[in-house]
Order: sequence, then C-alpha cells, then structure tokens
Amino acid sequence: MADKDTKRYMEMQMDEMKDFHSENNEEKDSTPKKRNDDREKHAEVAKLYEDLAEYEEDLKCFEDELEVVNANELKDIAASLTQKLPDEERDYEKELKAVLEAGWTFMVEVQKTHPKEQLDLIKDSDLSDVVEKFNSTFTDYVGDFETDVRNILVKRWETLIAIKKEHIKEEITEIKTLGLKPNYVKRAYKIYHGIE
Repeated sequence: MADKDTKRYMEMQMDEMKDFHSENNEEKDSTPKKRNDDREKHAEVAKLYEDLAEYEEDLKCFEDELEVVNANELKDIAASLTQKLPDEERDYEKELKAVLEAGWTFMVEVQKTHPKEQLDLIKDSDLSDVVEKFNSTFTDYVGDFETDVRNILVKRWETLIAIKKEHIKEEITEIKTLGLKPNYVKRAYKIYHGIE
C-alpha cells in the first residue's frame, strides 16, 4: 500500500510540474503580445510628439546660431557657424548675405531710410568685407554700419526663435486638449524611438 501511495504522490507531483510549466509557457507567449501592445500604444502617443520634437530641435539650433552671431565679429560669423554646427548642411555665408540683403531692401524700399546705392554695394560684396567697403564708400553715413548689419541678423534669429516657441506652445496646447500630459507624451516618444 505504501508503494501505491508513493506512486500516486509522485504522479501528483508530476502533474503539478506539468501544470506549472504549461502556465509559464502561456505567460511567455503572452509577454511578447504585451510588448507589442505597449509598442503600438507608444507609437500612437509618439505620433503626437513628432512635430513638437522637430520644433524643439529647430529651436535649439536657432538658439545656438544666435549665440554664435552674438559672440563673433561680423566677418567671422559664417565660418564660426559652420565650425560650431558641422552637422547642419547649410551654406551660412550665402544665407547670411540673403538675410542682410532682405533686411537692407526693407530699409531702402519700404522704410525709405537708406539709399539704393547701399543695397547695391551689399549685393556686390562678400559678407566678410561688406563693412570695410561700406565704411570706405559711404564716409558720411551717420550710423554704425556693423551695428546695423548685426541688428538685422540678430532680429532674424530672434524672429525664428519666437516663431518656434509659438509652434511649441500650440503643440503642447493640442496635447493637453486631448487630455494627455506633455511629459507623458514626450516619454512615450523617447521610448518608442529608443532615445531612453
């Protein structure tokens, strides 16, 4: 009888082990499904942050560029921008000159505070020597040409920064309107894209 009881006891232990292992297998099978569900959930939430992330990246870039514009002499700004921001695939020399021309065109054609000859000189000069050419050509100029040029450049970056901040504010408002917290959405975005 003892052998029969022992045998029965061992069978019960085997059944328990089988049940235990089958439950673990079911849990293992459900874990990837849970991960997929989490990934899909993060993907949906991450989409809400994509524009905001892009705006934040642009804002950081514009703030870095403004810092360089403020910290360098006019003739060195383009080279300093290229050196400080090597990942940006932009022709800063050309971009700065276009900004200067647009700003001076506004003063010549809209405000009518400067003569057209000044604009022509800017168009015909390199950014690096525009101040020298201007000072030697327009000796009777009352203002400080370098300060005027710097103000045009700084105003451009300040405007870009203000626009990006407004975009960020709008995106955050939209996220809050959906009943979500911006920090939660940002965390989901980072998790989904493997940033964290």
